[in-house]
Amino acid sequence: MDQPASFEKSLEADIAQLAAEIRGQRERPEMRNAAEQEIVKEAIRAFPELKNQPQAAAGAAPAADDAASPLPAYAQAAPAEVKLEIEYLLDIALKKGIGSALAESKKSPAFVQDAFHDALAGRLYPELQKRGVVK
Repeated sequence: MDQPASFEKSLEADIAQLAAEIRGQRERPEMRNAAEQEIVKEAIRAFPELKNQPQAAAGAAPAADDAASPLPAYAQAAPAEVKLEIEYLLDIALKKGIGSALAESKKSPAFVQDAFHDALAGRLYPELQKRGVVK
């Protein structure tokens, strides 16, 4: 019964690692004047893929705001299969970890990968703001 705790521990570790990656991105000369959201997206793209992450509980993901779509605006008009693939990758990120989702996203077309990175950045940005990682 401690799988939800394992999930939270995994997500906390991912957020801590993402925060470190964001700090690293800020040091890059080409990112010095970038918007905070863009820095988060670049940090997600550079996030290391973890090979042997522990499996989390299937129903342990935090509740999403069902009223708002997690997809970026440019992906709203995409075919249903593409939207489902992006949402599936988001689900993996929240349940199994960002590294697992990034590894899975490598199998997808570039449009899906970009939309997934943008959607994940949008989903994580408010939490990163609360923690003072981004402004």
